[in-house]
Amino acid sequence: MDGPGPRAMRSKSQLQAAIRDGGRAVLVVNARSRRGRRLFDRARELLDAAGLRFVETVPVTDPARLREIFTGVLALEPDLVVVGGGDGTVAEAVSHLAHRDAALGVLPLGTTNNFARSLELPLNLKDAVAVLRDGKVADVDVGWVRGTRPDGSGAETDGGRLIFANMVSLGLSVHVAQHVPHGLKRVLGRGAYALTAAWLLPRHEAFRATIRAGDRVQEVTTHQLNVANGAHHSGQRIARDASPDDRLLAVYRLGDERRLRLASATARHQLTGPWRSLREDAFLTTDEVHIATDPPLQVDVDGEIRGRTPVTVRLLGNALRVIVPQSFVDT
Repeated sequence: MDGPGPRAMRSKSQLQAAIRDGGRAVLVVNARSRRGRRLFDRARELLDAAGLRFVETVPVTDPARLREIFTGVLALEPDLVVVGGGDGTVAEAVSHLAHRDAALGVLPLGTTNNFARSLELPLNLKDAVAVLRDGKVADVDVGWVRGTRPDGSGAETDGGRLIFANMVSLGLSVHVAQHVPHGLKRVLGRGAYALTAAWLLPRHEAFRATIRAGDRVQEVTTHQLNVANGAHHSGQRIARDASPDDRLLAVYRLGDERRLRLASATARHQLTGPWRSLREDAFLTTDEVHIATDPPLQVDVDGEIRGRTPVTVRLLGNALRVIVPQSFVDT
Protein backbone atom coordinates (compact mmCIF):
# COMPACT_ATOMS: atom_id res chain seq x y z
CA MET A 1 0.00 0.00 0.00
CA ASP A 2 1.41 3.38 -1.03
CA GLY A 3 1.22 6.71 0.74
CA PRO A 4 1.89 7.96 4.26
CA GLY A 5 1.86 5.69 7.26
CA PRO A 6 -1.40 5.25 9.15
CA ARG A 7 -2.20 7.58 12.05
CA ALA A 8 -3.37 6.28 15.42
CA MET A 9 -6.76 4.56 15.25
CA ARG A 10 -9.72 6.20 16.94
CA SER A 11 -12.68 4.22 18.21
CA LYS A 12 -15.66 3.89 15.88
CA SER A 13 -17.66 6.34 17.99
CA GLN A 14 -14.80 8.86 17.96
CA LEU A 15 -14.45 8.63 14.18
CA GLN A 16 -18.21 8.92 13.71
CA ALA A 17 -18.30 11.99 15.93
CA ALA A 18 -15.46 13.56 13.93
CA ILE A 19 -17.35 12.98 10.67
CA ARG A 20 -20.61 14.35 12.08
CA ASP A 21 -18.79 17.43 13.42
CA GLY A 22 -17.62 18.40 9.95
CA GLY A 23 -14.43 16.37 9.71
CA ARG A 24 -12.34 16.24 6.56
CA ALA A 25 -14.13 14.41 3.75
CA VAL A 26 -13.09 13.66 0.16
CA LEU A 27 -15.35 12.64 -2.72
CA VAL A 28 -14.01 10.37 -5.50
CA VAL A 29 -16.40 9.46 -8.35
CA ASN A 30 -15.56 7.19 -11.24
CA ALA A 31 -17.13 9.23 -14.05
CA ARG A 32 -16.56 6.31 -16.44
CA SER A 33 -18.61 3.77 -14.48
CA ARG A 34 -21.99 2.74 -15.85
CA ARG A 35 -23.92 5.31 -13.80
CA GLY A 36 -21.12 7.56 -12.59
CA ARG A 37 -20.83 9.61 -15.75
CA ARG A 38 -24.57 10.23 -15.86
CA LEU A 39 -25.11 10.81 -12.14
CA PHE A 40 -21.98 12.72 -11.09
CA ASP A 41 -23.67 16.14 -11.03
CA ARG A 42 -26.80 14.71 -9.40
CA ALA A 43 -24.69 13.07 -6.69
CA ARG A 44 -23.01 16.37 -5.86
CA GLU A 45 -26.40 18.09 -5.64
CA LEU A 46 -27.78 15.45 -3.27
CA LEU A 47 -24.65 15.44 -1.11
CA ASP A 48 -24.76 19.23 -0.84
CA ALA A 49 -28.46 19.16 0.06
CA ALA A 50 -27.68 16.59 2.77
CA GLY A 51 -25.15 18.97 4.29
CA LEU A 52 -22.11 16.88 3.36
CA ARG A 53 -19.08 19.02 2.52
CA PHE A 54 -15.82 17.92 0.91
CA VAL A 55 -12.35 19.41 1.04
CA GLU A 56 -11.73 17.91 -2.38
CA THR A 57 -13.87 16.38 -5.15
CA VAL A 58 -12.18 14.15 -7.71
CA PRO A 59 -13.98 13.00 -10.89
CA VAL A 60 -12.05 10.01 -12.28
CA THR A 61 -11.96 9.82 -16.08
CA ASP A 62 -9.00 7.43 -16.30
CA PRO A 63 -9.40 4.37 -14.02
CA ALA A 64 -5.71 3.58 -14.53
CA ARG A 65 -4.99 6.54 -12.23
CA LEU A 66 -7.06 5.26 -9.31
CA ARG A 67 -4.06 4.10 -7.29
CA GLU A 68 -2.34 7.46 -7.74
CA ILE A 69 -5.57 9.28 -6.87
CA PHE A 70 -6.16 7.37 -3.64
CA THR A 71 -2.55 7.89 -2.60
CA GLY A 72 -3.16 11.63 -2.94
CA VAL A 73 -6.45 11.35 -1.06
CA LEU A 74 -4.77 9.67 1.92
CA ALA A 75 -2.18 12.44 2.04
CA LEU A 76 -5.06 14.77 3.01
CA GLU A 77 -5.66 12.66 6.16
CA PRO A 78 -9.44 12.51 5.68
CA ASP A 79 -11.93 11.24 8.22
CA LEU A 80 -14.26 10.09 5.43
CA VAL A 81 -13.65 9.02 1.82
CA VAL A 82 -16.85 8.79 -0.24
CA VAL A 83 -16.44 6.71 -3.39
CA GLY A 84 -18.93 6.67 -6.23
CA GLY A 85 -18.51 3.88 -8.75
CA GLY A 86 -18.69 0.14 -9.26
CA ASP A 87 -16.97 -2.76 -7.53
CA GLY A 88 -13.62 -2.06 -9.23
CA THR A 89 -13.46 1.51 -7.96
CA VAL A 90 -14.58 0.47 -4.49
CA ALA A 91 -12.02 -2.34 -4.44
CA GLU A 92 -9.20 0.11 -5.15
CA ALA A 93 -10.44 2.32 -2.33
CA VAL A 94 -10.60 -0.66 0.04
CA SER A 95 -7.01 -1.63 -0.76
CA HIS A 96 -5.88 1.81 0.43
CA LEU A 97 -8.25 2.33 3.37
CA ALA A 98 -7.84 -1.06 5.11
CA HIS A 99 -6.26 -0.56 8.55
CA ARG A 100 -6.57 3.23 8.19
CA ASP A 101 -8.16 5.70 10.59
CA ALA A 102 -10.77 6.77 8.03
CA ALA A 103 -14.19 5.53 6.99
CA LEU A 104 -15.28 4.53 3.49
CA GLY A 105 -18.63 5.75 2.23
CA VAL A 106 -20.07 4.15 -0.91
CA LEU A 107 -22.31 5.57 -3.63
CA PRO A 108 -23.21 2.45 -5.69
CA LEU A 109 -22.87 3.59 -9.31
CA GLY A 110 -21.65 0.37 -10.94
CA THR A 111 -23.21 -2.56 -12.75
CA THR A 112 -23.47 -5.21 -10.03
CA ASN A 113 -22.51 -3.27 -6.87
CA ASN A 114 -21.72 -6.46 -4.96
CA PHE A 115 -19.87 -4.79 -2.09
CA ALA A 116 -22.58 -2.15 -1.64
CA ARG A 117 -25.21 -4.89 -1.52
CA SER A 118 -23.15 -6.77 1.08
CA LEU A 119 -23.11 -3.62 3.23
CA GLU A 120 -26.94 -3.51 2.90
CA LEU A 121 -26.75 -0.14 1.19
CA PRO A 122 -29.67 1.08 -0.91
CA LEU A 123 -28.85 1.20 -4.62
CA ASN A 124 -30.97 4.31 -5.12
CA LEU A 125 -28.66 7.33 -5.16
CA LYS A 126 -30.85 9.53 -2.96
CA ASP A 127 -31.20 6.82 -0.32
CA ALA A 128 -27.47 6.02 -0.45
CA VAL A 129 -26.71 9.68 0.29
CA ALA A 130 -29.13 9.50 3.22
CA VAL A 131 -27.07 6.61 4.65
CA LEU A 132 -23.93 8.74 4.42
CA ARG A 133 -25.73 11.43 6.40
CA ASP A 134 -27.55 9.27 8.95
CA GLY A 135 -25.63 5.98 9.03
CA LYS A 136 -23.00 4.68 11.42
CA VAL A 137 -19.34 3.67 11.31
CA ALA A 138 -18.86 -0.11 11.33
CA ASP A 139 -15.88 -2.45 11.03
CA VAL A 140 -16.05 -5.12 8.32
CA ASP A 141 -13.72 -7.81 7.03
CA VAL A 142 -11.55 -7.68 3.93
CA GLY A 143 -9.45 -10.32 2.22
CA TRP A 144 -5.74 -10.68 1.53
CA VAL A 145 -4.55 -12.61 -1.51
CA ARG A 146 -1.09 -13.74 -2.58
CA GLY A 147 -0.27 -15.36 -5.91
CA THR A 148 2.13 -15.06 -8.80
CA ARG A 149 1.94 -12.42 -11.52
CA PRO A 150 -0.65 -12.86 -14.29
CA ASP A 151 2.13 -13.45 -16.86
CA GLY A 152 3.21 -16.59 -14.96
CA SER A 153 6.73 -15.22 -14.41
CA GLY A 154 6.84 -16.65 -10.88
CA ALA A 155 7.23 -13.22 -9.27
CA GLU A 156 4.68 -12.45 -6.59
CA THR A 157 1.94 -9.89 -7.18
CA ASP A 158 2.38 -6.36 -5.80
CA GLY A 159 5.03 -7.22 -3.25
CA GLY A 160 3.34 -10.49 -2.47
CA ARG A 161 -0.16 -9.46 -1.42
CA LEU A 162 -3.32 -7.65 -2.43
CA ILE A 163 -6.24 -6.46 -0.32
CA PHE A 164 -9.69 -7.17 -1.73
CA ALA A 165 -13.24 -6.36 -0.75
CA ASN A 166 -15.54 -8.97 -2.19
CA MET A 167 -14.26 -12.00 -4.10
CA VAL A 168 -11.44 -13.99 -5.67
CA SER A 169 -12.56 -16.08 -8.68
CA LEU A 170 -11.09 -18.73 -10.96
CA GLY A 171 -12.53 -20.18 -14.15
CA LEU A 172 -15.14 -19.01 -16.61
CA SER A 173 -15.83 -15.72 -14.84
CA VAL A 174 -12.25 -14.62 -15.54
CA HIS A 175 -12.81 -15.05 -19.27
CA VAL A 176 -16.16 -13.29 -19.03
CA ALA A 177 -14.56 -10.30 -17.29
CA GLN A 178 -11.95 -10.13 -20.05
CA HIS A 179 -14.40 -10.37 -22.95
CA VAL A 180 -17.66 -8.71 -21.90
CA PRO A 181 -18.18 -5.73 -24.27
CA HIS A 182 -18.28 -2.39 -22.42
CA GLY A 183 -21.03 -1.16 -24.72
CA LEU A 184 -23.15 -4.19 -23.84
CA LYS A 185 -22.56 -3.53 -20.13
CA ARG A 186 -23.84 0.01 -20.51
CA VAL A 187 -27.01 -1.22 -22.23
CA LEU A 188 -27.80 -4.44 -20.36
CA GLY A 189 -26.00 -4.06 -17.05
CA ARG A 190 -25.68 -7.43 -15.29
CA GLY A 191 -27.33 -9.18 -18.25
CA ALA A 192 -24.20 -8.52 -20.33
CA TYR A 193 -22.23 -10.95 -18.15
CA ALA A 194 -24.80 -13.72 -18.59
CA LEU A 195 -24.83 -13.34 -22.38
CA THR A 196 -21.02 -13.31 -22.55
CA ALA A 197 -20.83 -16.42 -20.34
CA ALA A 198 -23.28 -18.27 -22.60
CA TRP A 199 -21.12 -17.38 -25.61
CA LEU A 200 -17.86 -18.52 -23.97
CA LEU A 201 -19.05 -21.63 -22.12
CA PRO A 202 -19.04 -24.09 -25.10
CA ARG A 203 -15.29 -23.54 -25.52
CA HIS A 204 -14.32 -23.35 -21.84
CA GLU A 205 -12.21 -26.21 -20.41
CA ALA A 206 -12.74 -27.55 -16.90
CA PHE A 207 -9.83 -27.50 -14.44
CA ARG A 208 -8.75 -29.48 -11.39
CA ALA A 209 -8.26 -27.63 -8.11
CA THR A 210 -6.72 -28.70 -4.81
CA ILE A 211 -8.18 -26.68 -1.94
CA ARG A 212 -6.38 -26.67 1.42
CA ALA A 213 -7.84 -25.05 4.52
CA GLY A 214 -6.03 -26.04 7.69
CA ASP A 215 -6.08 -29.85 7.82
CA ARG A 216 -8.94 -30.07 5.30
CA VAL A 217 -8.12 -30.92 1.69
CA GLN A 218 -10.59 -31.07 -1.17
CA GLU A 219 -9.92 -31.93 -4.79
CA VAL A 220 -12.54 -30.82 -7.30
CA THR A 221 -13.00 -30.54 -11.04
CA THR A 222 -15.08 -27.59 -12.15
CA HIS A 223 -15.46 -24.63 -14.49
CA GLN A 224 -15.84 -22.05 -11.71
CA LEU A 225 -14.40 -21.64 -8.19
CA ASN A 226 -15.00 -18.66 -5.90
CA VAL A 227 -13.62 -17.43 -2.58
CA ALA A 228 -16.01 -14.84 -1.14
CA ASN A 229 -15.55 -12.33 1.64
CA GLY A 230 -18.75 -10.45 0.84
CA ALA A 231 -22.32 -11.70 0.68
CA HIS A 232 -23.07 -11.18 -3.03
CA HIS A 233 -21.84 -12.43 -6.40
CA SER A 234 -23.15 -11.15 -9.74
CA GLY A 235 -25.64 -9.05 -7.83
CA GLN A 236 -27.17 -12.07 -6.07
CA ARG A 237 -26.89 -13.20 -2.46
CA ILE A 238 -24.51 -16.13 -1.87
CA ALA A 239 -26.20 -17.40 1.30
CA ARG A 240 -28.65 -15.96 3.78
CA ASP A 241 -26.05 -15.87 6.56
CA ALA A 242 -23.12 -14.60 4.47
CA SER A 243 -21.79 -11.20 5.51
CA PRO A 244 -18.63 -9.11 5.14
CA ASP A 245 -18.63 -9.01 8.94
CA ASP A 246 -18.77 -12.74 9.76
CA ARG A 247 -15.00 -13.49 10.02
CA LEU A 248 -15.34 -16.10 7.28
CA LEU A 249 -14.21 -16.73 3.75
CA ALA A 250 -16.68 -18.88 1.81
CA VAL A 251 -15.12 -21.21 -0.77
CA TYR A 252 -17.50 -22.79 -3.28
CA ARG A 253 -17.60 -24.16 -6.80
CA LEU A 254 -20.36 -23.97 -9.38
CA GLY A 255 -20.97 -27.34 -11.03
CA ASP A 256 -18.43 -29.97 -12.01
CA GLU A 257 -16.54 -30.81 -15.21
CA ARG A 258 -19.73 -30.86 -17.31
CA ARG A 259 -20.48 -27.54 -18.98
CA LEU A 260 -24.24 -27.82 -18.65
CA ARG A 261 -23.85 -28.41 -14.91
CA LEU A 262 -22.18 -24.98 -14.64
CA ALA A 263 -25.18 -23.26 -16.22
CA SER A 264 -27.68 -25.12 -14.04
CA ALA A 265 -25.58 -24.71 -10.88
CA THR A 266 -25.23 -20.96 -11.50
CA ALA A 267 -28.97 -20.58 -11.99
CA ARG A 268 -29.73 -22.65 -8.89
CA HIS A 269 -27.18 -20.71 -6.85
CA GLN A 270 -28.70 -17.37 -7.85
CA LEU A 271 -32.26 -18.51 -7.24
CA THR A 272 -31.66 -20.22 -3.88
CA GLY A 273 -28.92 -18.00 -2.43
CA PRO A 274 -31.25 -16.03 -0.12
CA TRP A 275 -32.34 -19.30 1.51
CA ARG A 276 -29.07 -21.26 1.59
CA SER A 277 -26.70 -21.34 4.55
CA LEU A 278 -22.92 -21.28 4.76
CA ARG A 279 -23.24 -24.36 6.99
CA GLU A 280 -24.26 -26.47 3.99
CA ASP A 281 -21.77 -28.87 2.38
CA ALA A 282 -21.64 -26.72 -0.77
CA PHE A 283 -19.50 -24.20 1.14
CA LEU A 284 -16.12 -24.55 2.80
CA THR A 285 -15.75 -21.77 5.37
CA THR A 286 -12.35 -20.78 6.72
CA ASP A 287 -10.12 -17.82 7.52
CA GLU A 288 -7.34 -18.95 5.15
CA VAL A 289 -7.25 -21.15 2.05
CA HIS A 290 -4.59 -22.25 -0.42
CA ILE A 291 -5.64 -23.18 -3.96
CA ALA A 292 -3.53 -24.89 -6.63
CA THR A 293 -4.94 -25.71 -10.08
CA ASP A 294 -4.08 -27.91 -13.04
CA PRO A 295 -3.49 -26.15 -15.34
CA PRO A 296 -2.35 -22.90 -13.63
CA LEU A 297 -5.05 -20.25 -14.03
CA GLN A 298 -5.40 -16.50 -13.96
CA VAL A 299 -7.04 -15.12 -10.81
CA ASP A 300 -9.75 -12.46 -10.79
CA VAL A 301 -9.58 -10.23 -7.70
CA ASP A 302 -12.65 -8.00 -7.41
CA GLY A 303 -13.06 -7.84 -11.17
CA GLU A 304 -9.41 -7.40 -12.15
CA ILE A 305 -6.91 -10.04 -13.31
CA ARG A 306 -4.29 -9.73 -10.59
CA GLY A 307 -2.38 -13.02 -10.48
CA ARG A 308 -2.13 -16.74 -11.23
CA THR A 309 -2.48 -19.89 -9.20
CA PRO A 310 -1.27 -21.21 -6.85
CA VAL A 311 -2.86 -18.61 -4.62
CA THR A 312 -3.35 -18.09 -0.89
CA VAL A 313 -6.35 -16.15 0.39
CA ARG A 314 -6.58 -14.96 3.98
CA LEU A 315 -9.22 -13.09 5.98
CA LEU A 316 -8.40 -9.79 7.69
CA GLY A 317 -11.16 -9.40 10.27
CA ASN A 318 -12.58 -5.94 11.05
CA ALA A 319 -9.87 -4.32 8.92
CA LEU A 320 -12.03 -1.73 7.15
CA ARG A 321 -14.23 1.06 8.49
CA VAL A 322 -17.34 1.82 6.46
CA ILE A 323 -20.50 3.90 6.68
CA VAL A 324 -23.49 1.54 6.81
CA PRO A 325 -27.22 1.83 7.63
CA GLN A 326 -28.12 1.92 11.30
CA SER A 327 -29.79 -1.47 10.81
CA PHE A 328 -26.53 -3.18 9.76
CA VAL A 329 -25.43 -5.70 12.41
CA ASP A 330 -21.85 -4.74 13.34
CA THR A 331 -19.97 -7.48 15.17
